[in-house]
Amino acid sequence: MQETLDQVEPIGLRERKKRARRVALIDAAHALVEQHGLDAVTVEGICGAAGVSTRTFFNYFESKDDAVLGIEPLVLDGQVAGVFAAGGPTGRLGADLEVLVTRLVDRPGIGRDRIACAMGLARREPRLLGRQVVAFERHHSEIAGLLARRLGLDATAARIELLTLLVMSVTRASYVQWDAGDQQGEVRDAVPVVLRELRELLRDD
Repeated sequence: MQETLDQVEPIGLRERKKRARRVALIDAAHALVEQHGLDAVTVEGICGAAGVSTRTFFNYFESKDDAVLGIEPLVLDGQVAGVFAAGGPTGRLGADLEVLVTRLVDRPGIGRDRIACAMGLARREPRLLGRQVVAFERHHSEIAGLLARRLGLDATAARIELLTLLVMSVTRASYVQWDAGDQQGEVRDAVPVVLRELRELLRDD
């Protein structure tokens, strides 16, 4: 196919402002939790530090835990999703799944330092680990729908469920691998490492 998953639209001014507001809330949440601990921090305190209203806060996050983790909706670029669903970019499902996971971890987001801080705080605050798992589970239906379009199967089919869990697991494991490697390089660099480990495990008899 001529289209690739690397073709994305430039980010507009409105979207840049939204992202700036999101990261301001995350930075405020990180600073307050580092200083006072998770239980002592409130949504109102985060909003005061970031200079926004509580109403604005809830446009971005469901809870203070989500702000600390930097959780954001999984919204794949429409062209990225379209290329994958149509059978691209290579036509080989395994290779295309690797590209898809790479794009999932490489989307414009909160940045390496904030990801590292969020993962560090999650290790210190066990409740946040559970919230991370819930956040990944939210993405289940979006990924399943995309895979169903690609394979022409019902989203509830067993193969779709297996592949969806694989994509979600490899995505999360890539963050864990990156964090375990002292956050060297980019998160996307961890994807082939995780997949190589997976292949070795499957070959193990």
